[in-house]
Amino acid sequence: MKTKYKLLALAATALAAAQAFAADTIKIGFISSLSGPVAALGIPYEKGIRAAIAEKPTIAGRKVELIVLDDASDPTTAGRNARKLVVDDKVDVLIGTSGVPGAMAIAAVAKETGTPLISPTPVVIPGPEGAWTVTVSQPFPLMVAAVVERMKKAGVKTVAFIGFSDALGDLAYDSLAKSAEPAGIKIVANERYARSDSSVAGQVLKIVAQRPDAVFAGNSGTPGALPYLALQERGYKGQIYGTHGLINADFVRVGGASIEGLQVPSGPVLVADQLPDSNPIKKVSMAFRSSYQKTNGAAPTDAFSSYTYDAYLLLADAAARAKGEPGTPAYKTALRDAIVSTKELVGTHGVYNFKADDRYGSDQRAVVIVRIEKGQWKLAQ
Repeated sequence: MKTKYKLLALAATALAAAQAFAADTIKIGFISSLSGPVAALGIPYEKGIRAAIAEKPTIAGRKVELIVLDDASDPTTAGRNARKLVVDDKVDVLIGTSGVPGAMAIAAVAKETGTPLISPTPVVIPGPEGAWTVTVSQPFPLMVAAVVERMKKAGVKTVAFIGFSDALGDLAYDSLAKSAEPAGIKIVANERYARSDSSVAGQVLKIVAQRPDAVFAGNSGTPGALPYLALQERGYKGQIYGTHGLINADFVRVGGASIEGLQVPSGPVLVADQLPDSNPIKKVSMAFRSSYQKTNGAAPTDAFSSYTYDAYLLLADAAARAKGEPGTPAYKTALRDAIVSTKELVGTHGVYNFKADDRYGSDQRAVVIVRIEKGQWKLAQ
């Protein structure tokens, strides 16, 4: 009997210790594409959040536990990973993933399970279905509108579109269509391709036949180089534009000479050293660069790692205001409410202000236009 009581006492002590650990720890479920076609974005995402945690290992006086899962660039796997993190690992918050389809799959799980999701990727889920999701990425209409303004100033009258045949491609095209017509620019082509395609020769032939003043690509990561390579092969001499999904080292390496002069929108972090000292984003961006260098042994060469760094800043700010004990449904609700009421939080990509009915927190302060010059991104003048 004494042995039985001792075992019960030990079990009770272990349970109490586990509960104390849970209450003292905020668990982050992190999903990214560490393999597959979107890995050029997903790997920097992981490096960014690890740099953030290295800089700030505790938030709101609590330790942080990061659980990382690879979705292999597959939306179905992203959704399955999200469910595992919530149900099995009991995470308090989700962060991820690298592609729009995957982010939407995670958002569906977040809503179903009542778990806040901070997405580093643009994801639009209007109404109550998206109530548990916010994104630190700039909204596509905001970024594309800045590109269209550059086109207008350059005298562009016709533009051809080529993009992914998925949600990101649709988002980019719809954003272009919304801004182009008021600017007096006609869209003369809408060509699509899959992320896994190895050639876009047919699509580019159709585009070149239209003789547009400019080509705008709605894609991201390394597969985003395909249209520019094909345009160069066909001798296209017009202006080329793209999205903020292209700012990573692999894209620049693969694109090579074909992307010289390419103009894309970006968050200020990419050119932080060129910002005036009075800009609050400069200080945060330089702190990010320093932490990234220390954590990863090299300076950042992309704009993606800083999105997850900002996601962590957003979580830390919200956790300082959220009431309750981690590991409980009440805490997840309090954390969600704190996230969507964030005001004037300075990050690397902008200054964030969220509302309960607005999934994006960025404004005009989150946009600059950059240009590729000899393999380097430069602030466009």
